[in-house]
Amino acid sequence: MLAGALLALFLTAAPADQPPLPALPQSAEIQLKVQRDGSLSVAEAISVPEGMTMDRRVALRVPAPHHRDRVYGVRDVVLEGSGTANVDSGAFTVHLTAGTSIVRYTVDGAVAGDRVTWELAGGWSAELKFLRASFAAPKIPVAVDCLAGDLPCGAAQIDHAGLTRFSQQNLAAGQAMTATVELPAGTVPANEVLVPAKTLGGAFVLTAPVAWAWAAFGALLLAAAGWVLLARRRHGKAPGGSFHGKAGEFASPAGVLPGHVGLLLRGRAGPLDLAATVLDLAVRNYLWVSDGPTLARRNPPDEHLTAFERAVYAAVVPDEPVTLADLRPRHVEVPRAELTADVVRRGWFATGRLRRAGVRVCCYGVFLTVLLALTVGYAQLGVILALAGVVAVGTSAALPARRRAGADVARRLRGITEIRAKDLDKPQRELVFSRGLPYALALGELASWVAAFDGLKVPPRVYWHAGDITPDQAGSFATALAGTFAAAHRGHLLELVSGKASQNAPYHSRAGTPGRAGSS
Repeated sequence: MLAGALLALFLTAAPADQPPLPALPQSAEIQLKVQRDGSLSVAEAISVPEGMTMDRRVALRVPAPHHRDRVYGVRDVVLEGSGTANVDSGAFTVHLTAGTSIVRYTVDGAVAGDRVTWELAGGWSAELKFLRASFAAPKIPVAVDCLAGDLPCGAAQIDHAGLTRFSQQNLAAGQAMTATVELPAGTVPANEVLVPAKTLGGAFVLTAPVAWAWAAFGALLLAAAGWVLLARRRHGKAPGGSFHGKAGEFASPAGVLPGHVGLLLRGRAGPLDLAATVLDLAVRNYLWVSDGPTLARRNPPDEHLTAFERAVYAAVVPDEPVTLADLRPRHVEVPRAELTADVVRRGWFATGRLRRAGVRVCCYGVFLTVLLALTVGYAQLGVILALAGVVAVGTSAALPARRRAGADVARRLRGITEIRAKDLDKPQRELVFSRGLPYALALGELASWVAAFDGLKVPPRVYWHAGDITPDQAGSFATALAGTFAAAHRGHLLELVSGKASQNAPYHSRAGTPGRAGSS
């Protein structure tokens, strides 16, 4: 009786933050108080019997729903008694020897919304015979919960004074006892810290940096859409112009060649552009046309020819003169790579850099996604980067392939129909008719172009064809040349479909690529 009275007197005289000392060996008395800033002050008094030690390890990173971990912070650790207490490697560890020791510390991150959660006991190396705890807050709690392992604690209630009390007997070694107290709304500020779990699912959790990255990606989408709309709107607003023939000269806008017409106007090159290029080579005295009709080399290619013109020159007349009948089974095609490179170099078509960059960025994004998922997390950053690459590729495809300068040249090409043969001096007519003939063929204006010059009292001489032929006969040759390449292309496609190209085609040459007998 006397000992009990002395203990009661001691507890009454103890300071407010002083926990009552355990009355039983191998037991604990705990006081918790949540401060107005949301931090949780904890004081634990633990009694360790003679001849033994007790160790405790509390993980400060615990699993939370939705592939997240909840992170607690422990600071201001003070030990009164025999042993050690410290925070290291994401855990709060305590080592106590015989006697009664008091451990004081402050917990950050215990308040989630209006609920305060902390592990009263857990990770002890020995059984706790008895544990009692009290919880104080600025306002009386509205609900409490306590679990010892997966079962409710021995007691968890709010007393008449508003103090929350918990107790548990015979808590097994390693068993956790966790208390949760719900406070009235707005009692203390929330300070819960959630981070992605170190799992594959956690690597894809939405976090603040990832949210900002998604916002930036949304801005990128809007910018790309605006760019495409503006580019398409401006695509048809370039100023016009025309061909002109003055002082016996003939000049095409921006040096455009007949072989460019298909790409500039229709977005693709075909047999008609190939025929226009061959005809232009004849008009410019690189090829000679004689009866048959036969094509022969007249002058070797020089620096004035582009790469795609050189390819056509070598493919159409590789060595000896050829007739149109000889050209049909050869399946000569437009050198698309060289032709595309030429219009890109002239600034008329997009370079494709945006598409190539987009593909690279997409690949980098996929690699970064895998790397982040297997290491530090935030894998959605890699996903966003990959999608940014997809947006770049899509933007490249949606933008007009033809640039504004190319659209300007395309409109000016139509100006050939404005040239009137009667307005030209007689010395000009010969040059203008022949120089304009390949363009008229490529533009589909061959009939009107030939008729305008053939109807003159003195039709212009055709200097690039053997014999004294009329403009109408020159137009017939141009038509036959286009028909030859068109028929060859059509026949080759039919052979490819039937699977007999390699057996039936005696010779096939893509302009710029040497042909071989029996190849397709």
